[in-house]
Amino acid sequence: MPRFSDRVEQVSISGIREVFEAAGEDAINLGLGQPDFPTPDHARQAAVDAIEAGKTDGYTSNKGTRQLREAIADKHARDDDRSVDPENVIATAGGSEALHIALEAHVSLGEEVIYPDPGFVSYEALTHLAGGTPRPVALRDDLTMDPADVEAAITDDTAAFVVNSPANPTGAVQSPEDMREFARIADEHDVLCISDEVYEQIVFDGQHRSPAEFGENVAVVNACSKAYSMTGWRLGWVTASHERIERMLRVHQYVQACASAPAQYAAEAALDGPQGVVDEMVEAFAQRRDVLLDGLADIGLETPTPQGAFYAMPKVPEGWVDEVIDRGVVVVPGEAFGEHGAGHARISYAVNVETLKEALEIMGEATDAVR
Repeated sequence: MPRFSDRVEQVSISGIREVFEAAGEDAINLGLGQPDFPTPDHARQAAVDAIEAGKTDGYTSNKGTRQLREAIADKHARDDDRSVDPENVIATAGGSEALHIALEAHVSLGEEVIYPDPGFVSYEALTHLAGGTPRPVALRDDLTMDPADVEAAITDDTAAFVVNSPANPTGAVQSPEDMREFARIADEHDVLCISDEVYEQIVFDGQHRSPAEFGENVAVVNACSKAYSMTGWRLGWVTASHERIERMLRVHQYVQACASAPAQYAAEAALDGPQGVVDEMVEAFAQRRDVLLDGLADIGLETPTPQGAFYAMPKVPEGWVDEVIDRGVVVVPGEAFGEHGAGHARISYAVNVETLKEALEIMGEATDAVR
């Protein structure tokens, strides 16, 4: 009889994946966290040019090419008005690996990790895989995380807490005042704040600010996946202090060695190139958000207004998710994102307006059927 690690036995297949597998082939997929836009042409071409020039045939530096890390540093200076040393950047296999190495490098056996509930599914799973103890924190009514609740949850065993803004699955954006408080909490309690900023560019209302602007005990996770529609390229990064980067590099060099070389050249071009493509995507997502919110309101579903990302999380009646899926629209049950997601559903509006309107008609019929 094979034996498996206790860490792996605490992790199951994502509830999101289970929903996809249960849906029919012709279903309208509002469960996918992926932009429906093409990767910018100049990013694609940069990868092709690098391949044809023979630049991608070998390993890069463990941290990534110097040019990519400089592009990442320039991006933070441009978008966040924040100085980042390229030496304190690790290019990773997507934001997922960045989260993984941040937790592996900072969480000892049994130590606690605080994260939002409902929150991105990886936070709990990666905490288990690092040997840590998950400590989910319920959100406010507007689906943001209260710094006071985070501070109250900290114990002598707390290693880190995760902030995600704009957030998956809620679309919520934390205020600058919240971000300043998260930085203060990390510094005063000497715990790490892991700031997941993968949706940083996709903000409709309010303003994105990073806790790294306000404190030292912060590791920032980001990626090209959402802002540049490069999910399949698997290129992310993490920035932090020199001491923290050195520890994360110890994990990264053994689990990954380096990020994919072609993806690094594509990411460099995306970050350094024209940013109008990002603005166009954000404008389209804002239009889709408004169509979805109007449609959900007409159906009679209460939905906090998402300020960023491309997700909405309405309150739904019992049986609604199954009824919607049975009728051919894929949505994700809120409990897939934590205990406090129960009674909600996550809807991705990373599809065109016509598809959204078709899905809303079906959701309206499903709502009538379960009420």
